[in-house]
Amino acid sequence: MAVKRPKSAGAFTLIEVIAAILILSIAVLGTSGYRYYAALDARKATMHTTAAGIGLLLCESWRGLSDPNTFNPDTYFGSDLAIAPITGFTWSAYEGFTPLGGYIVVADGCDYYALLSWKDVGTGLRALNVVVAWTYRGQVVTSIADIDKSFELTTYTSY
Repeated sequence: MAVKRPKSAGAFTLIEVIAAILILSIAVLGTSGYRYYAALDARKATMHTTAAGIGLLLCESWRGLSDPNTFNPDTYFGSDLAIAPITGFTWSAYEGFTPLGGYIVVADGCDYYALLSWKDVGTGLRALNVVVAWTYRGQVVTSIADIDKSFELTTYTSY
């Protein structure tokens, strides 16, 4: 008499299990990479938006004064904005522009470096230039080479 063997009950082989683990591992790594770069890009966008806001705030506040030569942001804003003059770091202003000063602005836990400069472009017309720079890595800036990104804003005023 012949003995019948029972059919396989649908079990997985070792190779099928390893292939499934490999596919899931690749999917998890891809998702983790996507989440990391999405968070990094969101942080960079936030820093850029903050720098643009700082540049606009400085530029428009400076423009609103009757005498643009007297603008001093660290005394103008008082304790409303964490701002201080830059020490130990000099920037060269754009060609033809006269530097007014450099400042460190602390916002959202990041340091932003602002350079204010001006240039007379016509009789009674002055260009006011604000450059805001920052680093993504959060290191201390000691030279222009340390800066990762910058935002420039120019406006005009009569004096």
